Order: sequence, then C-alpha cells, then structure tokens
Amino acid sequence: MAKKVTLIPGDGIGPEITSATVDVINASGAKIEWEVHEAGQAAVEKYGEPLPEQVIESLRRNKVGLKGPVTTPIGKGFRSVNVGLRLALGLYANVRPLKNFKHIESRYTGIDMVIIRENTEDLYSGIEHMVGKDAAESIKIITREASERICRFAFELARKEGRQKVTVGHKANILKLSDGLFLECARKVARDYPEIQLEDKIVDALCMNLVQFPERFEVIVLPNLYGDIISDLGAGLIGGLGVAPGANIGEEGALFEPIHGSAPDIAGQNKANPLAMILSGVEMLKYLDLDMEAKRILAAVENVLGQKDKITPDLGGTAGTKEMAQAIIKAMV
Repeated sequence: MAKKVTLIPGDGIGPEITSATVDVINASGAKIEWEVHEAGQAAVEKYGEPLPEQVIESLRRNKVGLKGPVTTPIGKGFRSVNVGLRLALGLYANVRPLKNFKHIESRYTGIDMVIIRENTEDLYSGIEHMVGKDAAESIKIITREASERICRFAFELARKEGRQKVTVGHKANILKLSDGLFLECARKVARDYPEIQLEDKIVDALCMNLVQFPERFEVIVLPNLYGDIISDLGAGLIGGLGVAPGANIGEEGALFEPIHGSAPDIAGQNKANPLAMILSGVEMLKYLDLDMEAKRILAAVENVLGQKDKITPDLGGTAGTKEMAQAIIKAMV
C-alpha cells in the first residue's frame, strides 16, 4: 500500500529539485502517493499568504512531508514558513545528518555525525522589546520539558544507530540558569543510556574542535540558536549546504527538506544541484522504514558523483538538474 506524503515544491529552484527528487524516489521502487501543496511566494500570489491552512492540514493528515526551499516575503508582515510549520506541527527536533561523500571536495574525511537542534524555544521564541530608545532586549527561554525531550531524542537516535557518544553543546559557564538547565537535563537523560558516553562542550570550544577533528563527533545536541549556527558549520565541513539534508521531527510526524535557500537567481535554468533535496528524500524513506529503497538511491548517488558529466556545475560537473537525476535513476540496481 502506498504511503501518502505531502509534497511542497517551494519557490525559486524548489520546483526543479523537487521534481528531480520525486523522479528518483519513484524510480527506487518506493510506493509513495504525493499530495502536492504550495507554500512560500507561490502561495502568496495564489492565496494571499505564504502558509495556507490546507498545507498544515495535509501534513497533519499525512504525518510526513517533503519540502523544497521556500521564500518568505521580506518586510510584508509574514512569518517564516519554516518556523510556522515547525510550531504548528510540533516538530521539535531539527536533525542534520552530515557525512563525507568520496567525490565531494572537502578538507576532511571520516565525518559521520548527526547534529540535533532543539526547534521550539531559546532566543528563537522571538520574545523581545525595546528598553527605552537605545536598548533592545531579547528573552532566552529554556524549559526542562523541551530540554529533556530533545536530549532523549538524541540518545534514542544514538542507540538506534549504534553510536557510542552524544555531545551536548552549551554556554553554561556564563548562562548558568538557562544553559545550565539544558546541561542538567542532558546529564539526567544520559543516566538512562549507560552504554552511551555523554560529553559536554562549551559551544565556542565545540566550534574549534569541529574544525580541528570533526571525525571525533557522533551525535551533537544543542539548544536552538547554537544548533542553527553549528549545523551550517557542519555542512561546510562536508562540502556545503548543497550536499546537506535536513529533517524536522515531532511526536506526530516529520517534514524533510534541504537546508539551502531557494536561489531565485538560477531558477528555471536547469542548473540547480538536487543532491541535498534527494538526500532529504532518502532520510524520509528511512523514516518510513523504506530502508531498501533508501540504500538503492544512496548507492546510485555515490556512483554518479564520480562522473563529472553527470553532476551539476557547483559539484564540479557539466550536467543539468534533470540530467543528474536521470543519471542517478539509471545507476540504480
């Protein structure tokens, strides 16, 4: 029986890389019934808002979504589509798997880590105000409930994937109450997983260590702001945003998406690299327990990445978006 998935093509290059990804997933043998909905700039033009209610309703009904990059109009009073979806659907865990590919240029080898970012609070709660004319104040919210939940998610993922260590990033030496609470929760949760080592690192030292020896890290769990910054740093370690998949996961469902932007300057030119979107689709298949199909796509991707006439220019090749997708399809066994 086919699994229903909400598909949001997005803006800019979104429709192109989404189409390429759907073709690859369909060719893998995965039985997916796609329910297509618009969000972002395309939805503003059609419905007057970037996140129509029918998109949220579809995701709540299907429990799983695949989304291309979207554009939130700037200065128009609209909230970020990504933030709106995470809050509406309770997608509290942002998950970024980072792994070297043999033919993707990087200064590093041996990277195989997952960065897990708490998605619902911290400074991203957006609670701020002016103090007189000359000062602005933002309120950092860290709660025990959200902290324990994200730390447990990290340890459960480590256990499921057979990983040996979870690193918690914090600034508890300065932010003794907020980050101190996050660290306290990590230590409490860790007691339920005696087979997994808990390591804690002050976030600035963590950044230095990631640049020095990223291969030593397995699972990193962080509050929202640090997680946002470090997950992009991590993408840089493996070749950039164009090769990094992403997922937002909650109790009731999940939304998978690449972490790069909509790149409107190259939209419609068949130049966009679809790899991050395809890899996000692979993560979706794993979530759906379609592991055989996910492995089939990954093997084909690794085969194609070594051939310059089958990959896009940003990866060092000469092919277009469609041609790269077709090459991956042909490489599947």
